[in-house]
Amino acid sequence: MRLRHIEIFHAIYTTGSITNAAKILHVSQPSVSKVLSHAEMQLGFDLFERVKGRLTPTDEAEMLFDEVDKIYQQMRSIKNTAENIKKSEYGQINIAGSPALGFDVIPCAIAKYHHKHHQVNFNVQTVHNDAVMQTLLEHKCDLAVLFAPNSMLGVTSIELAQSELVIVYPKASFPAAPKKLTLNQLKEFEYIDIGDSGPLADLLWTRMMQDSINLEALIKVQTYFIAARLVAQGVGICVVDRFTAQGNLSDNTAIASFDPPLTFPVKALYLDNKSLSKVSQEFLSYLSDEFSNS
Repeated sequence: MRLRHIEIFHAIYTTGSITNAAKILHVSQPSVSKVLSHAEMQLGFDLFERVKGRLTPTDEAEMLFDEVDKIYQQMRSIKNTAENIKKSEYGQINIAGSPALGFDVIPCAIAKYHHKHHQVNFNVQTVHNDAVMQTLLEHKCDLAVLFAPNSMLGVTSIELAQSELVIVYPKASFPAAPKKLTLNQLKEFEYIDIGDSGPLADLLWTRMMQDSINLEALIKVQTYFIAARLVAQGVGICVVDRFTAQGNLSDNTAIASFDPPLTFPVKALYLDNKSLSKVSQEFLSYLSDEFSNS
């Protein structure tokens, strides 16, 4: 039996007539009759007998129906799955992001997307700039969201937003709570250095060279949020991305931009030879909106 034979047979068997089968399949009665006749010819036996104006399954049809019903249910499942994929109701989003984006932006975007598409699965991990290429090539993620990533052969990048490096400082150090500070104003304060922090460290270093100013650090840490938490303990000042700063503000700390600002792009990356799934493409718009609102 062909799939069309199965569909017609199942419809007639469950509705009891060619008329009803034609209605639920949205086809004409003659086409249903034609497919039924072809199915019976292929099988070599009748599937229905007409009894008092109603089609009654033959013994052969009764023996066949259980197996046909299994296939029919699978066909319906395939159809429903295809529809859900089309509507972005099923799928898997494997995303890796800079740790700083884990404070608010990525969780908020996931929460909003999950609320509307609760059957889409998420696999979320953090990744640093120096490891992103390997993470993409090993298919540990399909999409990576990073600060100021370098251009990489075979990788497509989409700019989602512009952000900036900011100074997190104890309010007691600047009672006037300035919204902008220069490197020269930071020289006399203890500086918490974030060692080997990739493109953002290069951005700060370039500004230091331009201004001929070097901030001496007695404390070095590996992550931005630890630096921000140390400032909250009154240890010194630090320079971090705005997302980390806003995610770690306390009652006794404040944020200032550089004067002039130190800006950088936030980009989404994926491999050229592996196109993004429909659900991943749709999630990108949620991410972009979240950046706009942050």
